Amino acid sequence: QVQLVESGGGLVQAGGSLRLSCATSGSGSSIVAMGWYRQAPGKQREWVATITSGGTTNYADSVKGRFAMSRDNAKNTVYLHMNSLKLEDTAVYYCVALVDAINYWGKGTLVTVSS
Repeated sequence: QVQLVESGGGLVQAGGSLRLSCATSGSGSSIVAMGWYRQAPGKQREWVATITSGGTTNYADSVKGRFAMSRDNAKNTVYLHMNSLKLEDTAVYYCVALVDAINYWGKGTLVTVSS
């Protein structure tokens, strides 16, 4: 059973930075890709970023140039480095792992950006 645990969310002022972490367990070396999604209040969940097992990253246009995804294979952890945060980045951020054609989700971590 693959488990993902996000951390690092919190309250930050606009223009500030946060780093989210997603620790995985139970997957061994079967992860094809990992990503981040977010869901703002009253809105649908949207894709934010992806990193493949080969290290290729992709970003939604709304975060490109401000967010960066990285990973530490030794710690089985991926990160989302968020800079120049905007009010509209306020959301619950979810980590997802693609393993054997199945998406596994974490429970999310709340990021609140204040003015």
